[in-house]
Amino acid sequence: MTPDLWVGLITLALLFLAEGIAPFYLDRTHRLRHGGRNLALALVGGGIGAAFAPAMLWAMQTAATQGWGLAHWLALPTWAGALIAFVLFDLWMYIWHRLNHRVPLLWRLHRVHHSDPAMDATTALRFHPGEILISSLLNLPVLMLIGMTLDTLILYKAVMFVVILLHHSNVALSPGLDRALGRVCVPPSMHRVHHSDRRAETDSNYGTILPYWDRLFGSYRQRADLADIRFGMGRFVEPRWQRLAGLLQIPLIGKDDPRAPAYPVND
Repeated sequence: MTPDLWVGLITLALLFLAEGIAPFYLDRTHRLRHGGRNLALALVGGGIGAAFAPAMLWAMQTAATQGWGLAHWLALPTWAGALIAFVLFDLWMYIWHRLNHRVPLLWRLHRVHHSDPAMDATTALRFHPGEILISSLLNLPVLMLIGMTLDTLILYKAVMFVVILLHHSNVALSPGLDRALGRVCVPPSMHRVHHSDRRAETDSNYGTILPYWDRLFGSYRQRADLADIRFGMGRFVEPRWQRLAGLLQIPLIGKDDPRAPAYPVND
């Protein structure tokens, strides 16, 4: 197992314990069942991601051998090239996330992630395998254009796991700590707004690691009453849709289907 996955597993375990000790939302029940379903879906998607690992390695090795990609064209010191690649890949993740909210086909897949009625650290790993497939395909040319190395990608993914698991978590951080985190990464307060059932809020705060893209591109949104945020998507919060089979079927439900939720709410 690669170092980034170890970092992710350790972070997930620590946050699961912290959510039990100091939860932000106090109404969470059946945490093991809820987390187990999210992790079951994550295993399905993880299998697809693992299948693309050789292709991603080939893409990065080819770019390095041929001198392709911005990090190679600039002929910078190794540390500077890695920093630029890290930042540019995070920008791509912002763009990709925003596309998932704008392109109808992508939204059908991505709404599986947003349909979780009880967001916690395991929600960070709750993605439909179709979304993993498309993102893995698109990552190949992006990695080559950036000129990202394997070491930098592993570093990015390790940091990403820590940040996304934390900002999806149900851990009660002090306002001061949350603000301090918000200066360098996406904090829980920012991402909880993104998972709101209100259209204007769910279409905001797309950042993965760095919090600056949302401010730069006008998609940043705050909310004071975080404790009152409602998570989930209409009828998709019903138990049948929260089981693994239901989660896999959600993208098949069109907007005209009577089972489709009236979501997001236009407020």
